[in-house]
Amino acid sequence: MKKYFPVYVRVPVLFALFFFALEYAIDSGDQPAFMTYPVVLVLLFLFLFALIAVEIVAAATDKVMSRLMTEEERAEQERLEALPFTESAFYKKLMKKLTRTKGIDEEGALLLDHDYDGIKELDNELPPWWVYLFYATIVFAVVYMARFHMFNGDNQTTEFEKEMLAAQTAVEEYKKTAPDMLTADQVVFLDDAADLAEGKKLFEVNCVVCHRADGGGGIGPNLTDDHWILGGGIKNVFNTVMEGGRDGKGMVAWKTSIKPSDIAKIASYVLTLHGTNPADAKAPEGEVWVDNTEAAPAATVASEVANDSVPATEPNPVE
Repeated sequence: MKKYFPVYVRVPVLFALFFFALEYAIDSGDQPAFMTYPVVLVLLFLFLFALIAVEIVAAATDKVMSRLMTEEERAEQERLEALPFTESAFYKKLMKKLTRTKGIDEEGALLLDHDYDGIKELDNELPPWWVYLFYATIVFAVVYMARFHMFNGDNQTTEFEKEMLAAQTAVEEYKKTAPDMLTADQVVFLDDAADLAEGKKLFEVNCVVCHRADGGGGIGPNLTDDHWILGGGIKNVFNTVMEGGRDGKGMVAWKTSIKPSDIAKIASYVLTLHGTNPADAKAPEGEVWVDNTEAAPAATVASEVANDSVPATEPNPVE
């Protein structure tokens, strides 16, 4: 290893690894971790200084030992260094330490007394890695039992339910202020001139084919009279545009192509068309709908948007 990774390569690599580990392990905000915790940096430098000193001493020792070697010893060392990794002394030593296996010359001491048809069994020790892993499972089991059975820690089901409840609460809070998460229960009439103007543009792009530009009705019902098939008012109009009209013969649901915030603008604009009495309007459909709970849009606001005379009474929404 020292042959391929000399000290001037290993030390910078180790320094970089320690530095990045320090930055990852310590959350110090915008400042680097070594500025927040300078003591840690000092200890790191001391460790690296000691490592460099050891490497320098080891390199000097190797040079001295190399000079003292005979030609035969030097040739043997070069031969061992040229061996593949799986045949090197380091690899064999490492594997023996991990497995505690015995050589063939030591098998006689490991043979068990029983013999089955010439098949004999060795009594090798368990590999240390297996033993340590077994001990680790025992420690884990003790900690698990203490946490979940003695101190009533949350299991996975309880943690999931708590997280789902917290997420649901967060979603509900978000819906209260998110314009594109509007529902029929949350929508209110928009009396701002800019909103109504935007609603008029959206109406002209998406709705005039069935309801005419003046709302007098064509394929769809008249939006200017007092009769409503699915109920009037901002909430009913919004819900009708969002979810669609009657099954099989009503308007399609626009929620897949128009945002809820824009549907609220369309519904608000539709309400301003009430009472405009356009020429050749379609005959009333549905029932008369009156909502005394909603404030009527101001006639001045409606006239700014539609550039038409709009009554000051509350518009009855779309069907």
